[in-house]
Amino acid sequence: MSFREETEEGRNDLRRPFLHTGSWYRMGSRQSSMLESSQVIRDSSISVLACVLIVALGPIQFGFTCGYSSPTQAAITRDLGLTVSEYSVFGSLSNVGAMVGAIASGQIAEYIGRKGSLMIAAIPNIIGWLSISFAQDTSFLYMGRLLEGFGVGIISYTVPVYIAEIAPQNMRGALGSVNQLSVTIGIMLAYLLGLFVPWRILAVLGVLPCTLLIPGLFFIPESPRWLAKMGLTDDFETSLQVLRGFDTDITIEVNEIKRSVASSTKRSAIRFVDLKRRRYYFPLMVGIGLLVLQQLGGINGVLFYSSTIFESAGVSSSNVATFGVGAVQVVATAVATWLVDKSGRRLLLMISSIGMTISLVIVAVAFYLKEFVSPDSDMYNILSMVSVVGVVTMVIACSLGMGPIPWLIMSEILPVNIKGLAGSIATLANWFVSWLVTMTANMLLAWSSGGTFTLYALVCGFTVAFVSLWVPETKGKTLEEIQALFR
Repeated sequence: MSFREETEEGRNDLRRPFLHTGSWYRMGSRQSSMLESSQVIRDSSISVLACVLIVALGPIQFGFTCGYSSPTQAAITRDLGLTVSEYSVFGSLSNVGAMVGAIASGQIAEYIGRKGSLMIAAIPNIIGWLSISFAQDTSFLYMGRLLEGFGVGIISYTVPVYIAEIAPQNMRGALGSVNQLSVTIGIMLAYLLGLFVPWRILAVLGVLPCTLLIPGLFFIPESPRWLAKMGLTDDFETSLQVLRGFDTDITIEVNEIKRSVASSTKRSAIRFVDLKRRRYYFPLMVGIGLLVLQQLGGINGVLFYSSTIFESAGVSSSNVATFGVGAVQVVATAVATWLVDKSGRRLLLMISSIGMTISLVIVAVAFYLKEFVSPDSDMYNILSMVSVVGVVTMVIACSLGMGPIPWLIMSEILPVNIKGLAGSIATLANWFVSWLVTMTANMLLAWSSGGTFTLYALVCGFTVAFVSLWVPETKGKTLEEIQALFR
C-alpha cells in the first residue's frame, strides 16, 4: 500500500463515528434471504421507534434531574443544614452545568456523532448522582449537581436532533415529542420515588437511566444525515436503510439528503458574522425565542419548587400534590405527542401559550386575594383550591405545546451547516434563562407569590404574539423542505 493510500485511509478512520453503528444490521439487501426471519428489524416504524425509545433514556435522566430538587428540599436542608438561598444555589447549579454542556454540545455532536455525544453525556451524569448520594456538605452536593447539568446540557441538544434526523417526515412530530414526554416521565418518577425513599437513595436511583443508555447506544444506528455530512456514504445509506426497513426504496430520500449536504458543503465554514444572513438568523431567532420564552413562562420554577408552591397555597400533603402534577404532565404531553402531526405545531403552541396565560392570571389573583382573607375562613380554602387548580392547568397547557414543541422546532428549522453552532447557541440561551428562573423562583415566591405568577403570565402573553408573527408551520415537510422556507 502506498503512503498516499495509507494517509487517505487514516483520514477516513478519523471521520468514523465515535461509536460504530454496529454489525447486527450491516448485512443489507445483499443477504436478504437471511433477513426473512427478522421481521421486526424490517418494519421501519418499529426500527425507528426502537431507536427513539433507547435515546429517550437521556431525556428521562434530564427529567429526573429537574424533578429531584422538589421532593428532597426539606430533607436535604435539614440533614446538611442548608439555608433557602443555599438550596436555591443547589437547585440552579444543574442549569449552570447545562450551560457549559450546551456550549460544547453542538461541536461534540458534529465531530464524534450523535451517539458518541450521548455516551459522553452519560458518564458525568452517573458520577454526579453518586457524588450527591455520598455528600456530607455543600461541596460534593454542588459538584454533583454541576456534573449532572453538564450531561443534561448535551442530552437536551443531541436527543431532539438525533430523533429529527432519523424520523420519517410523517412521524417526526410525534417521535420528536417523545423527547419531552420522556422528560416529564423522569420528573414524575423523581416525584413518585421521592415520596418513599430518602434523598440519598433517590440519588442512587438517578444513575439508572444513563447506566441503561450506555449499552443501548451500541444497538442503534448513527444519524444518517450526520454520516452523509461526514462523507461516510456507505454507512449513511446502510443506516437509512435499516431505519426505513430493508424492503423500502430509499432512493428519493438518499438523493434529497445528498443534495442538501452537497449544497451546504459548497459554502465556506460558517462564522458568527454569517449569522446576519436571513437564511441563518431567522431560524436561529425563532429557535432561541421559543426556548427562552419556554423558560421565562416559569414552568421550571413551578416544577423545581412545586412542593413549596403547594405549601404556600395551604395544601397539607404538598409532595403528594407534586406527584399529581407530574402524572398530569405526563398524560398531557402524551396527548401532545399524538396531536402534533395532526393539528400542527403552530396551533398547539397558540393553544398552549393562551392556556398558560389564563391559568397564571388565575393563580396570581388567587394569591393576591388570600392576603386579605383570614386563614381560618372558607374563602381562604376556596382560594387555595383555585390556586392549585390554576397551577395544574398551567402545567397541562404547557405540556400541550410550550413544553415539547420548542425543542422539536429547534431540531427541525436549523440549517444543517450551522446546526452545531446555532444549536449550541439556542441550547445555551435556554439553559441560561432556566438558571435565572430556578435561581430566583424560591426568592420571588418568598417575596410575593402573586407577583411571581403575574410576571410569568406577562411572558406567556408575549409568547402568543411571538408564535403568531414569526413561528412557521413545519408539519408534513422534510427537513430539506423546511430549510428552503428560509432561503
